[in-house]
Amino acid sequence: MKRNLLAAVAYFTWIGFAAAFFLGDKNDPFMRHHLNQALVIDFAGLIATVLGVIPLLGALIAGVVNIAGLVLDVMGAVSAYNGSTVSLPVVGDIHIIG
Repeated sequence: MKRNLLAAVAYFTWIGFAAAFFLGDKNDPFMRHHLNQALVIDFAGLIATVLGVIPLLGALIAGVVNIAGLVLDVMGAVSAYNGSTVSLPVVGDIHIIG
């Protein structure tokens, strides 16, 4: 599978991330960049979902974070598919994967 497409798939759901992680070359800086950004967005969504159980404020925060996550997922997937390694706003400076 083309690395651009594989990196783009990483942005959509944990299953897409897992597929890209296990099928892609983890030593490739391009793949590591996009896997890292996708993982940060996934973790933010997970935390927002947990916070969503708090009445009113938690639900509002979860909604905003999840919508922002969707926008960042689309931006990241388009960037990956086009072969770009431009960092996404907010999540681009957070590094989980070396």
